[in-house]
Amino acid sequence: MEINEILAACMFGSFILLLFTGYPVAWVLGGIAIIFSALAMLMDHWFDAFIGIDWNFVSVVIPRMWDVMTNWVLVALPMFVFMGLMLDRSGVAEDLMVNLSRLFGRVRGGLAVTVTFVGLLLAASTGIIGASVVLLAVLGVPLMMKQGYSKELACGTVCSTGTLGILIPPSIMLVMMGDRIGVSVGDLFLGALFPGLLLAGLYVTYIMALSFLNPQSAPLSKDAESVSVKVVFSVLKAVLPTAGLIIAVLGSIFFGIATPTEASGVGALGATLLAFANGRLSISVLRDVGRETTKTTAFIFALILGATAFSLILRGLGGDELIEGFLTGLPFGPTGIVICILAITFVLGFFLDWIELTLIILPLVAPVVSALGFDLIWFTVLFAVCLQTSFLTPPVGFALFYLKGVAPAGINLGHIYRGVLPFILIQLVGLTIVFYWQGIVTWLPATAYAP
Repeated sequence: MEINEILAACMFGSFILLLFTGYPVAWVLGGIAIIFSALAMLMDHWFDAFIGIDWNFVSVVIPRMWDVMTNWVLVALPMFVFMGLMLDRSGVAEDLMVNLSRLFGRVRGGLAVTVTFVGLLLAASTGIIGASVVLLAVLGVPLMMKQGYSKELACGTVCSTGTLGILIPPSIMLVMMGDRIGVSVGDLFLGALFPGLLLAGLYVTYIMALSFLNPQSAPLSKDAESVSVKVVFSVLKAVLPTAGLIIAVLGSIFFGIATPTEASGVGALGATLLAFANGRLSISVLRDVGRETTKTTAFIFALILGATAFSLILRGLGGDELIEGFLTGLPFGPTGIVICILAITFVLGFFLDWIELTLIILPLVAPVVSALGFDLIWFTVLFAVCLQTSFLTPPVGFALFYLKGVAPAGINLGHIYRGVLPFILIQLVGLTIVFYWQGIVTWLPATAYAP
C-alpha cells in the first residue's frame, strides 16, 4: 500500500474507534479531518512523501461548507422536524389510538394492529423516530399490558412500528441521502413508499399469525364493543385530519405541485393548524417546538459540516479509490458486491447511528454501485431499509432506549430485546424482497414521470 492509502485506512479506522469514546460525532469528524490534514502536510514537508494535500486543497472545505449551508434542499430538514414535533403536540395520535382500538377491539391482536396503523400514520406525517416511539409507548404499551398482551409483543410492536418514520416519506434520512449522493429527493420519496408499506404489512401479518398461533400472547378484550356506524364515524373523524396532512405534503410532491422543500413548509403549517384545531396550540408550545427544532437542526448540520471536512480529506488521501478497489476486488460479482455492502452496513448499524452511515458510508459506496450498473434510487432505498434495522439492534439501537425511558413498571431490557428480535428478522425479509423485486422501488418513480 502507498503512504496515502495507509493514511486513508488509518483515518477511517480512527473514526470508528473514536466513536466509542462518546465524544460528539461532529467534533470527531472535524477533528480527525484537521489532524490528518496536518499529518499529510507534515509528511510532505519533512519526508518528501507527495500526498497531494496542501493549504490550497484544504481551503476547498470553506466553499463546500458554504454550499451546504446555502443548499435549498436541506431547508426541508428543519421544516419536517418542526412538523413532526408539532404533530406530536397536536393530540391527533391520542385520538387515533382511542378510536382505532375501538375498531379493532374484537380482532385477535387488534391492539397491536392498532399501534401499527397509528405508527404508520405517524411515520407518514412526522419522520421523527424518538417522538413516534415515545408516543406509541406511552399510549400503546399500557393498553396492551392491561389487556394481557405479552410484554415482548408489546415492546417489539412499538419499537419496530416507531422506526417506520425513518423510511416512509417525508423522511429526513431520505432528504439527507438525496443531498449526499446528488439524487432527487422526490424520487427517493416515491421509491421508499411501497417498501415502507411492505414492512408495515409484514408487521401486521406477523402480529395476526402470532395471535392465532399463540392466543395467550394477544388475548381478546372481554368488554370490546362491536363495530357500528358510530365507531366507524369516530375513526374517520380521527383519521381524516392526519390523512389530509399526509396528502397535502406527499400529494403535492408526487403530483409535481411542490418540491420537497416547499412541501415541508406546507407540512409545518398543517401540523400547526391541527394543533390549533385541537386546542393544543399556545405560546409555550410554539416556544418549546421551536427550541427543539433548532437543537435538532443544529445537531444535524454540525454532523453534515464535520462529515464534509472528513470526506474531503479522505478523498484527498485516496479513500474513494481504496474503497472502490476493495469492493470491486471481491470475488462475488456485481450482485454479490451489493450484498456485501448491505451486510457490512447491517453490522455497522449495531454500533453506528444512521446519520454517520448516511454521511460517511453511503457517499463512498454509491459511486461503486452506480458504476456496476445498478439503479441508484433502488440502491439508496435498499440502503435506507437496511439502516432502519440499526434502530432495533443493540447496543446502539435508539428505539430500544426511547422505549426503556418511558416503559411502565415491569418491562426491562430483556423484554425489549426479545420483543424486537422477530421484527429484525421481518425487516431482513423485507430487505430481501426489495432486493430481488426492484420494481417495488422503481415502478412508482418511473410511473410518476411517464408521459
